[in-house]
Amino acid sequence: MLTAVDSAVMVIDAAKGIEARTLKLFEVCRLRDVPIITFINKMDRDARDPFDLLSEIEDKLALDVAPVSWPIGSGRAFKGCYDLLNDRLALMERGSTEEGEVCNGLDDAKLDALLPADAVAELRSGVEMARGLCPEFDLQAYLEGTQTPVFFGSAINNFGVRQLIDGLVRYAPRPRPQPAVGRKIDPSEDKVAGFVFKIQANMDPKHRDRIAFVRLCSGHFRRGMKLLHVRDGKYLPMHNPIMFMAQDRELAEDAFPGDIIGLPNHGNLRIGDALTEGEQLVFTGIPSFAPELLQKVRAADPLKAKHLGKALQQIAEEGGASVFRPQFGNEWIVGVVGALQFDVLADRIRTEYEIDVIFEPTTLYTARWVQADTQQELDAFINANKAAVATDHDGEPVFLARNAWHLNKTKEDNPKIRFLETRQNN
Repeated sequence: MLTAVDSAVMVIDAAKGIEARTLKLFEVCRLRDVPIITFINKMDRDARDPFDLLSEIEDKLALDVAPVSWPIGSGRAFKGCYDLLNDRLALMERGSTEEGEVCNGLDDAKLDALLPADAVAELRSGVEMARGLCPEFDLQAYLEGTQTPVFFGSAINNFGVRQLIDGLVRYAPRPRPQPAVGRKIDPSEDKVAGFVFKIQANMDPKHRDRIAFVRLCSGHFRRGMKLLHVRDGKYLPMHNPIMFMAQDRELAEDAFPGDIIGLPNHGNLRIGDALTEGEQLVFTGIPSFAPELLQKVRAADPLKAKHLGKALQQIAEEGGASVFRPQFGNEWIVGVVGALQFDVLADRIRTEYEIDVIFEPTTLYTARWVQADTQQELDAFINANKAAVATDHDGEPVFLARNAWHLNKTKEDNPKIRFLETRQNN
């Protein structure tokens, strides 16, 4: 997520480690040169060894890891965390202060008084190893994107979140220039410019609302002003911009670079869209990724097939999944990066759109967006491969490969066609 400070928070499940979706989001951060703070969540459940998790971050993301807090046990034995930078002990117990108990280092007798003997011994041993094996937190290395500070906690218990937010405020950089075609947008510019990075439908199920989240990159935004929707070429009045804080929302009278506002809309805004005071900007570094898992989906009640199509279109526009419509047949193909997403999608469609759906396996291997230098070359490819071509929710052509050989053979036979694993949203 991009916040009012220019940093991203990468959340890792303490039991599962880095999942496929996390890797995709990490690629987006790399594209936009956004530094990353890591939060290892769910320490109150059975978790992997902290050193295994740190090693996985180093290996998969090629980042140096600098733990700035250290967990005391895990699962039922999880007692809390020790702040390595400020020498504070924070216990996950009623009555303990959010700031934690100030300690005079790990040899402080206060630790022995507040923790069981085995927990103290494990904490001292773990911290000693962490300080010996991991580099110290280096603010400049974090800002340059080569190091990530690591926090531990349990978000469901609201434990460790305060320390994470304090770390964001203390270490994350101020809003920085954002990349666009032809130039970078500097936060100090007078004219308002921003881009849509997330769409969320049905945040308020009673009103079937649809919110486009806009990250402001420059200028002083004021409620009531009109901004150019660059893709449509139309000016949109900003009557009811919203600021969010957890479950609370309020009208945003004004906002500044780095702020995120929510704009209610009826589907005219999409991920990657630019809003400006008139300049024809196209922001870059906002990609869609080719899915790794593909399944067919149909409504349990055939009479609701049309409504299912609308639901899938909305979910695809949110970025919640990839949705493809093959040129032959009336079926829908849904693509995701993690198998659990199919269960999440089924539940969302059932609860938000009142449609029971059935996901079914396919023989498809992967999807690739196809492009060419000329429309004639692209049309010739599509006509020759109709059985394997679909369109996504934006109407862009997609090649659906049955297996790796099918994909590679088609690439060899069509050297003028580009098969893309990522597509820019702009």
